[in-house]
Amino acid sequence: MNQKFADFMRDYQNRPVAVAVSGGVDSVALLHWMVAAGAQVTALHVNHGLRPTAGIEAAYVHDLCAGLGVPCRIFEWTGVKPESNLESAARDARYRMMTDFCRENGIEYLFVAHQADDQIETFLMNLSRGSGLDGLAAMRTLTMRDGITIVRPLLETPRAELVEYCDTRGIKYFHDEMNDDAQYTRVRIRQNRHLLSEKLGISDGRILLALRNLSRARDAMDDIVQARVEMVMHGDYAIFPESFLFDVAPDIGLKFLGTLILRIGGDLYRPRLESLTRAMEQLRGDCKFTLGHCTLRRRGDKILVVQEGTSTSFRKRDEKTKKSI
Repeated sequence: MNQKFADFMRDYQNRPVAVAVSGGVDSVALLHWMVAAGAQVTALHVNHGLRPTAGIEAAYVHDLCAGLGVPCRIFEWTGVKPESNLESAARDARYRMMTDFCRENGIEYLFVAHQADDQIETFLMNLSRGSGLDGLAAMRTLTMRDGITIVRPLLETPRAELVEYCDTRGIKYFHDEMNDDAQYTRVRIRQNRHLLSEKLGISDGRILLALRNLSRARDAMDDIVQARVEMVMHGDYAIFPESFLFDVAPDIGLKFLGTLILRIGGDLYRPRLESLTRAMEQLRGDCKFTLGHCTLRRRGDKILVVQEGTSTSFRKRDEKTKKSI
């Protein structure tokens, strides 16, 4: 356990917390560090049943926790698995089961083991896709999901430090063979990332510095957008003049619209940038369409965003709000 982690954990002393433990080196090291820091921790493991060793890994996590004196809950992902986007579906199922457990047991914080290498790999993946500021900025240390605070305390800790910690102490962990499968973009980036430093002189430290700078810009934009969102929200819908979208910088308009759709539609993620860009173009004139489980309608200079399937009457909304934007 490094000093930065020990300092971070002071804010969570005497609070019940949970930690996601897959059995890989990152989460196994995080579990040990949390125990060493004296956290009141419960370990959560999800057996997705997707690999032959899944049951063995679940049993190992259970035994590991027993040896450390840590309560452990094993979840099973049962039922029909989707044929496409399996990784995304597995992630959503994993978080759903863990956050449900936290809410049911009065636990506000769920720790996960994303670390510095994950930050860099995610940045490079999103860079290859031409992502905007949100995609290029770093993962946040604290985020909310299903009413639970997701905590990422290792975002400045390189994977090598976690491997060294476990290896020098003889702590067992599992290696996911998918992490060696070059059909995945993240794996190809991981296998070739060293070329950035060796050939171009772009070190991991410089990438992490750029991520911190991008994160500050993103957070500043978030503050502006959130203030504007609060101005136009009326319970479960929003109504506002077209100037809120088109009399600001395009990036602010796009994020404002995406945030409204996320909040009203109830999805976990904003619509993709391409979808939001098309929506902005449609909203330059009178229109009515759906996006992200919302219906968007423009009439004259006013725009309305409501949950899909509900009334899009401007008159009723104006009477209900009884105020102009």
